[in-house]
Amino acid sequence: MAQANGGVALEKLFSFPDPVNEVSARVVAAGALSMGLIAILFDLKWLTVVIAYGFVARVLTGPTLSPLGQLVTRVITPRLPFEPRLVPGPPKRFAQGMGATITLAVVLLTFAFDQWSVAKALLGMLVVAASMEAFLGFCIGCKIFALLMKVGVIPEAVCERCNNSKYAAVAAQEA
Repeated sequence: MAQANGGVALEKLFSFPDPVNEVSARVVAAGALSMGLIAILFDLKWLTVVIAYGFVARVLTGPTLSPLGQLVTRVITPRLPFEPRLVPGPPKRFAQGMGATITLAVVLLTFAFDQWSVAKALLGMLVVAASMEAFLGFCIGCKIFALLMKVGVIPEAVCERCNNSKYAAVAAQEA
């Protein structure tokens, strides 16, 4: 019995919200772009580890183990004057996975290969993508997710909500 409850707790811990509040996603993107810019402008290599941790934590657990995710969902978003805008979770999780991949590459380039200039260029690309999400609501990862679904790389079952009537407008915007 205890093992079953532990399994449920782990399953809940390692889950991603679905749907996702687009307002929170955009605020998290603003936080990621801010940290990326600070790391680049002030040559704060150590900050890349913090950024990478945040992306990995968010892809694995949503906001649960992400300090930025917690700050945004518990403190910032509830105080904003915007109504929640619910969007499907799987495309946002995919986008977080892209961020995790990029930032882990940045950490490797920085600390394993001593290639800070290359790492900063890659981090700059992440800052551009995060800026597009934060300020324009344009999620590059979500667009790639939609394209991969369209060509059959990602099965429709992964995000059935992306194709149903409730999210049709959102899916059309992100495709």
